Amino acid sequence: MGYTFMVPAKIISGTNVIEELGQHIQGKGTKALIVTDQFMVKFGNAAKVENALAKANIPYVTFAGANSEPTDKIVDAGLKVYREEGCDFLVALGGGSPMDTAKAIMFMSTQPEGKKINEFMHVNIDMPVPYLVAIPTTAGTGSEVTKNTIIADTENNVKMLLGGPSIIPALAVVDPTFTMTAPPSVTAATGIDALCHSIEAYTSRKAQPLTDTFALSAIKKIHKNLPICYKDGKNVEARLQMSIAATEAGIAFNNASVTIVHGMSRPIGALFHIAHGVSNAILLPACMKFAIEENTARFATIARTMGVADDATPDHDAAEAFVAEVTRFCKEVGIPSAESLLEQRGFTKEDFLAQLDKMASDALESGSPQNTMRIPTKEQLIEIYKELF
Repeated sequence: MGYTFMVPAKIISGTNVIEELGQHIQGKGTKALIVTDQFMVKFGNAAKVENALAKANIPYVTFAGANSEPTDKIVDAGLKVYREEGCDFLVALGGGSPMDTAKAIMFMSTQPEGKKINEFMHVNIDMPVPYLVAIPTTAGTGSEVTKNTIIADTENNVKMLLGGPSIIPALAVVDPTFTMTAPPSVTAATGIDALCHSIEAYTSRKAQPLTDTFALSAIKKIHKNLPICYKDGKNVEARLQMSIAATEAGIAFNNASVTIVHGMSRPIGALFHIAHGVSNAILLPACMKFAIEENTARFATIARTMGVADDATPDHDAAEAFVAEVTRFCKEVGIPSAESLLEQRGFTKEDFLAQLDKMASDALESGSPQNTMRIPTKEQLIEIYKELF
């Protein structure tokens, strides 16, 4: 059996590599739409991109309307600016949400007015699209190298997973200086997201030799460097290693897909407005406890990569050590409990339990849980959701 492996046409990485942006995008377009959020404007990251474009004599307009949970309405607003301003390529700056927004604007710009984005759910998006530069400001989502975008369908209250080759950015700019402004809570949530990507990619039914290489490399870097970044956000070397790890994890799951954690995470985000990385983090221990039963050897390898087991440790013991370690690791980087997260958003445990049937159905509908070697039933997903309390 052969494998398909997709990555962006170009990845540039390193400290302050943003200063080289102009030389990589000459001739790719005449006017850029920078898609970002208000935090990136406030912290000066947007200005760094604007300066790089100005230095290269490339006109631009900035759309800072992205937020933590991109919706079809936000995409429509950005698309309106793109068209009215005569833009012909895009620069995405931010965490996964601005990048997801930019990806959606990119392919929707090729469609006739009136076309709805929810018409592209379960469609392989493969069409000529404008050039897209992706600049991550968190070490987590890996969106700078992936073929997916997650957009909330506000009409049906569902997070849509949209994907296809056209959504992969043409250029990824991996510059750790953009991650220095991320506070500890964001650093932790996005770092655990990257850890989920790499663990899920390595243990997916769609894993392949190249994705294994990237996934294990990412796991090792994240396990070592995320606690350092959480405690000392100004540690440039640790930030660089986390940025590279997030990109590696993105490449891994872009080709091997994600599994049960991400499938169960999206409905929590859609219904309770909890950030994607945090939703993944609160699910990770319970989901891994479920998943190890029919994929023990792979989880044992991860435990050895993390250094919590060695070659002499039996696979089953190593897999259980892995579950214990991810539970401990999430606590070390301050991941809060599910109950406290709901409370912060104005919800109760009872509100959550009332949505179990819909969340389990939506998780299965996404297709991600079915990539787990131990394929869960709807009833098993409901039980895992209950375990969060």
